[in-house]
Amino acid sequence: MPQVRETSAIDRLADDYTAKLVDHSPMFASYLGVPGRDHLMDDLSPDAQAELAQLNRETLAQLATFTPVDAVDEVTAAAMRDRLGLEIEQYEAGDHTADLNNINSPLQGLRDIFDLMGTDTEEQWANIAARLTALPGAIDGYTACLRAGIAAGNVPALRQVELGIAEATGLADPDESFFTTFTAGAQPQGALPSDGLAADLARGSDAARAAYAGLAEFLRTELAPAARADDAAGRERYQRASRQFVGATIDLDETYDWGVDELARITAEQEAVAREIAGPGASVSDAVAALDADPARKIHGTAALKTWMQATADEAIAALDGVHFAIPAPVKTIEAMIAPTQNGGIYYTGPTDDWTRPGRMWWSVPKGVTEFNTWREKTTVYHEGVPGHHLQIGQAVFNAAELNWWRRQVCWLSGHGEGWALYAERLMEEFGFLDDSGDRFGMLDAQRLRATRVVLDLGVHLSKPAFDRYGGGTWDYDKAWQLMKDNVNMDDAFLRFELHRYLGWPGQAPSYKVGQRLWEQIRSDAAAAAQARGEEFSLKDFHTRALNIGSVPMDVLRRALLG
Repeated sequence: MPQVRETSAIDRLADDYTAKLVDHSPMFASYLGVPGRDHLMDDLSPDAQAELAQLNRETLAQLATFTPVDAVDEVTAAAMRDRLGLEIEQYEAGDHTADLNNINSPLQGLRDIFDLMGTDTEEQWANIAARLTALPGAIDGYTACLRAGIAAGNVPALRQVELGIAEATGLADPDESFFTTFTAGAQPQGALPSDGLAADLARGSDAARAAYAGLAEFLRTELAPAARADDAAGRERYQRASRQFVGATIDLDETYDWGVDELARITAEQEAVAREIAGPGASVSDAVAALDADPARKIHGTAALKTWMQATADEAIAALDGVHFAIPAPVKTIEAMIAPTQNGGIYYTGPTDDWTRPGRMWWSVPKGVTEFNTWREKTTVYHEGVPGHHLQIGQAVFNAAELNWWRRQVCWLSGHGEGWALYAERLMEEFGFLDDSGDRFGMLDAQRLRATRVVLDLGVHLSKPAFDRYGGGTWDYDKAWQLMKDNVNMDDAFLRFELHRYLGWPGQAPSYKVGQRLWEQIRSDAAAAAQARGEEFSLKDFHTRALNIGSVPMDVLRRALLG
């Protein structure tokens, strides 16, 4: 157990800020596992957004009056100034009034929160019924924000609005809606719900579907006519988004050029492994066909998939602990889960502070998919589990003696977190866990996707010149689609979803690969510094120091590790 550190004034400020965030957002409270608010829904109105911005301003003003007492405080102060300051900048730019995309906007968040709610007892189902009943108010607030964006001329792209209409319409459908199937399956403690609870759940389900029907109508009749035709976010908004996700101010043009080179490098590496798998002259497609045809690499059914995911994660923890990492005891437990949704996503949710809800990796298996190939997914388990997100997030939660509540549970950046997870994939190759050519091919397949994202995302949103082989000009939807088809080995439905994600969530997807690059640069610089001091560089010690810091902006991480 880490040595207990005396709580500082900056720690108390960060904890108080987190408590106020929990009061501001009952959904965030549920995400953190804070009890007592699961029956409530968020206020997403313009007034609530203004209150949050004011909280950020007041917190930064208080922070400016404190002097850090140690290195931990210095990191906290730097991270809070970066994160809260950027949130204020985004608020003042009106980014929240155009918050609509196909993966991570309030449209999805108001539904997704139900995945994290307990379903074992009557009380938990009563909370679900109450939150469903409160959902229309949250939709009204969200609609008001989007309407303010229309008035200010700050609107999402038409493509994202059309995708939102389709998604909201599906959630409003009486037969197909998630809310219909979710509430129909209510079985507290293995029994049917009481008559009163069943009626409350039915009313809540009706209210949620009606709210999404209203949202679809608003999107169709008010937002779509005002939406911008161009998918590109433009440089100014993109720079803010990049800072949000990476936690560093990067040279966007240099990063695009690096992405082009990185995609070519990974492609060549994958093509070489393809020849190992399928013989001289074999293509990547030939290797994919050979691997997919191998019965030893197939899993049949979601139950078997869950078992394989769990076994693979547990084996990695057992093999890495004490050799490459010092894994704390609570972090040695991870749960593999099949998600109740069917959108094809694979993701991780962290443990609660008290560890009553462990870290979990989720697979949202698309409807009708019953076969899975291990060569594609072994690196995914390492990415979501250990040494990826589960080790990273679990280590920060475990380090509660040193990290305040905000540091261990609130501050999260995909450049740091997803960058670490991609770095972890390469670590497993470095440690010898991907010596099998099929597993290594799968890792390269995933890395190639991430490099493609850098080129596509920056290319479209900054209107960069497209490759000559796609007709030149600037990157647009059709050229981006062809880039995906040429470099990503997945079915068209998934590729469309991913392309729409990149277009609607600028800066997020590249942060994975950019974050990996920064992690590798920091490690290299740390090794060089140790050598200059005449010391032996310990990778295990470096990882322990880095993970104990928790998720912070990458510029802050660099200063904390390198000085």
